[in-house]
Amino acid sequence: MAHCNTVLSQLLKWVPRHEFETLAKQHHSGRSFRVASRWAQFVGLFMAQVTGRDSLRDIVDNLGAQAHRLYHLGGVELSRSSLARINRDKPYTLYEALFKKLLRRCQGVAPGHKFRFKNPLYSLDASTIKLCLSAFPWADFRTTKGAVKLHVGLNHRGCLPEFAAITDGKTSDIAIGRALRFPKGSLVVIDRGYNDYGGYKQLNDKGIFFVTRIKKDAAYRVVGRAAVLKSKGLTCDQRIVFTGVKASRQCPIPLRRIGYRDAKTGKHYVFLTNNLKLAAKTVADLYRARWQVELFFKWIKQNLKIKSFIGTSNNAVMTQIWVALCVYLLLAFIKFQSRLGKSMQQMLRLLQLNLFDKRDLMALLRGDRPPRPGFNRNQALLL
Repeated sequence: MAHCNTVLSQLLKWVPRHEFETLAKQHHSGRSFRVASRWAQFVGLFMAQVTGRDSLRDIVDNLGAQAHRLYHLGGVELSRSSLARINRDKPYTLYEALFKKLLRRCQGVAPGHKFRFKNPLYSLDASTIKLCLSAFPWADFRTTKGAVKLHVGLNHRGCLPEFAAITDGKTSDIAIGRALRFPKGSLVVIDRGYNDYGGYKQLNDKGIFFVTRIKKDAAYRVVGRAAVLKSKGLTCDQRIVFTGVKASRQCPIPLRRIGYRDAKTGKHYVFLTNNLKLAAKTVADLYRARWQVELFFKWIKQNLKIKSFIGTSNNAVMTQIWVALCVYLLLAFIKFQSRLGKSMQQMLRLLQLNLFDKRDLMALLRGDRPPRPGFNRNQALLL
């Protein structure tokens, strides 16, 4: 029977230690470590995300129970105070940089999106993570509430969070939307929370297409019409220009207004886009595909630890969220490269139950039965 390292050890091999240490040196501040290290912190937080640990004590106790295996991982036992101090003081930017490195690796093996056009397709949205203001006073959001926001530009090629930013709860979605640098020729599906006439003009000038829902009170003039297939739920396909004082000044370009009625729900939607070539039904399907970013937020909130935190400082919260995003990318990379039919949730459940077992990772994820212990002739002679 072939010898295998623990499942955790095999997972961490996808994060080359020398690359991690290079990033750790670049993102270091304060005094040098005597015993603890950023790698030991990462091993602990990675284990906590995969297995769903809720507190510093829980993490440290579980690491202590597996102390005889930490040596092979390059990790060390951490006390609760040491882990809390590293989370509080050592820059979270290390894990933001690690996220970008893992993202580039995922992009090389990610499957394409389901549409026939070749343009990169993104969905842009944000999710609010609520915090207790008395415990997280820096996360001021409303009078009695605290929060941080996770902003994501989800690439539909593999459903990867290609653009990610974490801000306080008061930061405007529009400000983040304007700061993102999508590739030229991209098609970005935008939630109504990002309605920004100046932003539409900015995207158009950069050669980026967008699809969004038009404001109900938008003032416009129809300058052209195209025939639509009512059998597909389409109600109109118009060329418009804005006539409102602010909108016409900030976005003087002609745009396309498309009406669509969903056959299942009966709801009527009106979309706005600067793409004049796509079929009107494709535009409606693109906005429906925006639901993928909502599913992404739902998945990470249900399966990873980004709603309850093991530290109360800004740095500790940022560290925990970026490590969770790194775990998501690592799972996605394994799924893409291995071409497994299992969902990422199924993969995560298997890892939770077998993280410290000495089993072949791919055999575990495929669902192969564990090998039986080999027959030892010397032991039989003792009988």
